[in-house]
Amino acid sequence: MRRTMIEPKHPALSIGAQCHLLSIARSSFYYEPLGETEANLELMRLIDRQFLETPFYGVRQMAWHLQNEGHPVNVKRVRRLMRLMGLMPIYQKPNTSKPAKGHKTYPYLLRGLRIDRPNQVWCADITYLPMRRGFLYLIAIMDWATRKVLAWRISNTLEADFCVEVLNEAILRFGPPEIMNTDQGSQFTSFAWIDRLKQAGTRISMDGKGRCIDNVFIERLWRSLKYECVYLHAWETGSQARAGIGPWITFYNHKRPHAAHGGRTPAVVYWNTINQTDQQARRVA
Repeated sequence: MRRTMIEPKHPALSIGAQCHLLSIARSSFYYEPLGETEANLELMRLIDRQFLETPFYGVRQMAWHLQNEGHPVNVKRVRRLMRLMGLMPIYQKPNTSKPAKGHKTYPYLLRGLRIDRPNQVWCADITYLPMRRGFLYLIAIMDWATRKVLAWRISNTLEADFCVEVLNEAILRFGPPEIMNTDQGSQFTSFAWIDRLKQAGTRISMDGKGRCIDNVFIERLWRSLKYECVYLHAWETGSQARAGIGPWITFYNHKRPHAAHGGRTPAVVYWNTINQTDQQARRVA
């Protein structure tokens, strides 16, 4: 985030000069965003829970659901909160959800593709994290074939920077994937994200608009994480959230049996497959 690059006590450049060099308005340096009201935070928690159950609910259906539960909300309010949370229903809709202006989107490459080995395809997604007095965002990168979570990070903004940071971490630890699949959100169509993948030689795949089922495995991860961890706590700070989510991710990777793997864990399947591939390559060589 360019705003964080400004040094108020810089010996040579005033705040105004630094804002000019970074191409941001001087007023934006002093702007402090207002937090959401407690009523809105409670509505966001309710929306988040319901969306896990009915990811096909659009704004109008979500507003009706909340009204039926006794919450006096209108469509405009629900639309703003769902946008703030980054929620997109799974149905297709005509040209209403676009990446940031000037950002290029890419076709969906996974249809009909046999995905059967680690690092063939990764997927990434961002989800909303309810807190006691606010909310944060969580990004995770998952290996598609084995369901192993390769890297994750928490942020209080939806800037692309924290997405690129977690991508760098995953590539550093596991090497680049052949294909990266995401939705068409502005973070994943940003120059920084796309450029990093191109540098790594990774092909880019993006879901169709409003089709979270194209990234189904990481959507299932969010559901498990929230019901088994997030909703059981009322974290006050980002540090508390990290301290809670970290052990759960470790448990998910190394201890939690996975039905798709016959009860084996994602980490066991990932490393066993990697080792088998290495042994086969050595025999061929």
